[in-house]
Amino acid sequence: MSGVGIGQRPENRRQKAVKVMWTAIWLAYLGAPVSDLLHGGHSVGVQVLGWLGLVVFVVWYMLLLFRTGRGDRTGFVLGSLAVLAAQSTVLALTLGREWLVLFVYVAIASGAALPLRLARWTIPGASALLTALALVVPGGTSFIAGLLLPALLGGFAMTGVRELIRTTIALREARATVAHLAANEERLRLARDLHDLLGHSLSLITLKSELAGRMLPGHPDKAAQQVADIEQVSRQALVDVREAVTGYRRARLTAELAGAQVALTAAGVVPELPAEPDLTGVPEESESALAWALREAVTNVVRHSGARRCTVELLTRHTLDGHVLELSVEDNGSGGRGPASAPGNGLTGLSERLEKAGGELEAGRTRHGFRLVARVPAGAVADVGSGA
Repeated sequence: MSGVGIGQRPENRRQKAVKVMWTAIWLAYLGAPVSDLLHGGHSVGVQVLGWLGLVVFVVWYMLLLFRTGRGDRTGFVLGSLAVLAAQSTVLALTLGREWLVLFVYVAIASGAALPLRLARWTIPGASALLTALALVVPGGTSFIAGLLLPALLGGFAMTGVRELIRTTIALREARATVAHLAANEERLRLARDLHDLLGHSLSLITLKSELAGRMLPGHPDKAAQQVADIEQVSRQALVDVREAVTGYRRARLTAELAGAQVALTAAGVVPELPAEPDLTGVPEESESALAWALREAVTNVVRHSGARRCTVELLTRHTLDGHVLELSVEDNGSGGRGPASAPGNGLTGLSERLEKAGGELEAGRTRHGFRLVARVPAGAVADVGSGA
């Protein structure tokens, strides 16, 4: 990925280069000072000092922008902004009105590098200094209207960007913490369940093993009975563990619908989902297969489709073989997902899962995007939607 998300720092050289290039685009408004240095009729010494001052200004301005959201020392940032303002003042007074544009960058840097409680004072301060110098520098009054509004709007817009970055970072950290806590809670719950399931069985196995060991020399028939009991207890314990693990892994359609809402919204796709269905009477295997189908379809929409809208429908259809529960997921994307004759591993595995549940899978392109349809036996379920 070449871009950098909001609140994320560049992780490699390419991302750093992209961020530098995006920030450097706005340096195009420095064309007026550059033109003044090239065609303003200044002496060579003045030109050298002007170029040096401009380069130092731009480098320090870029550094302040890259410090956005990093919690830097406020005193250092204020000092840096004061130096930039002083440098802009000197350049505007000595070289002319074209250099008043530097105060727009001072205001923007204030909004980007300072918290709002300080930026709400420094941005108007930079704008006021811009206005005062425009009244002093020859011909500067004609620049006030064109520079004052960008300085104020640009500066306060950057405060919004800074707050957005702070909020995004906080949300990302909170989400990671919640995921970590949820994983820990799941491990603890599984540990508790396994302890409850196996504690009694293992204790009984240990006791009967000791009894069999003591009975073996003199009472082999009784020892054999104890061994048979151990086998029975062990088999039951194995069944209990398998049921516990299967229960943890079984996908639920209601939960997957809620997850699809979150995933599609986060990816910028408008979701159209059915209301929470009544799945009373639906075999667990059928519900699990549809849940996996919904997860795979939504994953493909988010990763590959480039869609702006995704519609999910859940219908009960009446066929000669009985009631069929049909899940359809359709998007309006144009992203490539391979030809229908060469399905990916996800669709292949999903088709096998549906066949195991007695269902079937259809997937392919439509006139406006891509559509996936999964059907499974519905059992004695009541109608959850209309269907022929």
